[in-house]
Amino acid sequence: MTERSSDRDFRTLFQDGDAIGTWISIGHPAIVEAAGRAGFDFVLVDTEHSEVSLETVAELTRAAAGAPDDLAVIVRPAWNDPVRIKRILDIGVDGIMVPMIDTPDAAEALVRATRYPPDGDRGVASGRAAGYGQNFVDYVEESHRSLITIAQIETPTGVGNAAEIAETDGIDALFVGPADLSASLGVFAEWDASELNDAIDSVLNDGASAGVPVGTLTVREEDVKDRVERGFDFLIAGKDMTTLIEQGERIRDTYEQSDADRS
Repeated sequence: MTERSSDRDFRTLFQDGDAIGTWISIGHPAIVEAAGRAGFDFVLVDTEHSEVSLETVAELTRAAAGAPDDLAVIVRPAWNDPVRIKRILDIGVDGIMVPMIDTPDAAEALVRATRYPPDGDRGVASGRAAGYGQNFVDYVEESHRSLITIAQIETPTGVGNAAEIAETDGIDALFVGPADLSASLGVFAEWDASELNDAIDSVLNDGASAGVPVGTLTVREEDVKDRVERGFDFLIAGKDMTTLIEQGERIRDTYEQSDADRS
């Protein structure tokens, strides 16, 4: 795991509903360092819909460990695949967020992929997470206590099973994937659609009933307050590429307007 200097570890911060992160798809350590300097509690490194490789995940994790303040790393694999999950965890990340968890069986398979026998199926290795063998025994015995395991709810089936997924031992949080959920409901990108918002409210209620945090993504700054007031316990706010493009557009527009005013 990335080393933390604070007394309040990331797992506690996360479960208390006080964590905010940002989305990383650019595979350069400087992006992670910038997120740390911005004051985020964690970064979500996406390997489902980005070009980020396993080796790059390792470099981003090292960058987080050297950030000026505590910065956790959560990684999204491309699928609920125990081999992909195992290799990511061996790097020493703080959490994993897995897409398309639709059923209790899928949730249980996810948990088993994160835990060593006899509680799971994860293969034992002496990689970076285990201090290259120096912390081997302690890591194998203790890793599940600090790892954050997040199930993404992105389909009507997942919404219908959210209560049971949340109650699965080892699932630490639910995450509403708004884009895929809207698409699967037939209202893609219609953010005000009643079908979408009813589904989101259902997941929020199921998470609250189970005592499990529920989070989501927002790329617009003006939506952050709304998501908090709506009851989300944690947010992934902003995406690196989106922030770069939109900030660049604002600067360009300001320049063009200033240049026009001068003429």
